[in-house]
Amino acid sequence: MHELLYAAGVSLAVSLLLGPVIIPVLRRLKFGQSIRQEGPESHYAKAGTPTMGGIIILAALLVSTLLFAGNDREVWLALFVTLGHGLIGFTDDFIKIVLKRSMGLKAKQKLFGQIIMAVALAYIAINYMGRGTDLWIPLLNANVDFGLLYYVLIFLVLVGTTNAVNLTDGLDGLAAGTTTVAALAYAVISLSFGRPSLAIFCVALAGAALGFLRFNAHPAKVFMGDTGSLAMGGALAAVAVMTKTELLLIVVGGVFVVEALSVIIQVISFKTTGKRVFRMSPIHHHFELAGWSENKVVAVFWLAGVTCSALALIILTVSRTGGLL
Repeated sequence: MHELLYAAGVSLAVSLLLGPVIIPVLRRLKFGQSIRQEGPESHYAKAGTPTMGGIIILAALLVSTLLFAGNDREVWLALFVTLGHGLIGFTDDFIKIVLKRSMGLKAKQKLFGQIIMAVALAYIAINYMGRGTDLWIPLLNANVDFGLLYYVLIFLVLVGTTNAVNLTDGLDGLAAGTTTVAALAYAVISLSFGRPSLAIFCVALAGAALGFLRFNAHPAKVFMGDTGSLAMGGALAAVAVMTKTELLLIVVGGVFVVEALSVIIQVISFKTTGKRVFRMSPIHHHFELAGWSENKVVAVFWLAGVTCSALALIILTVSRTGGLL
């Protein structure tokens, strides 16, 4: 328990200390965020705010994790997936911000990088860490073996989670706050499955995101960019894979799921009927255009994240005590 507190504290402290150092550098380098014209008009004032601040989160996570859980193979794999997605996000941000190519990485380039991450995660977890190819079914407390199809499942989990977190990162503090809550929930889940080192990784992620929130809360002084959002999604997905709780991740990350679904629903509806279901997607913009203040939207979504995590832990408790069968 002491190591968990130390890991969270160090990660939080590093994040808080790095912010005032890195943010001015990003500003001097003119790594400013561009705001899409089809977004809410209230966001135009955010143009030029330093982005790529996800490096603050990654640095804090790396320092704390190596200090308190650096001798664990599962943690190294989680860091590999996290930093790998951070690199993909950093490259995307660099192309958009520095090279002034608004589209960033092409979809197939980003997908290629995520395929590499998924294959590496699956192969190492299955062949060197005894992960197996089975999927745990919460509530039923049963396992279903997917065989080689498990590689496809891991790819879907990684791509789905990273992109969902990325879509959530549209309001000041939204992604950082919801990730903090989800990471803490996964610390409890990791402990429940006898993975104390992964729990340390999770609280280090929570501390890093919470520290970043000091600078990312409204009005944001810095944005995390894809550097941060893809990395945080990768971190959550990696822990879910290694604890065999891929399905439980859907509940823990309920806010992320709803954000992604709102975009899918909007696109399908518009292409098939020419009508929009939401005023704007992702869904946090819908509430903004409905008259909610940015702070209110973020606060409600944070509360929803807490509720989802609490529900996931209840499901975990029921499942671990025999399930419904």
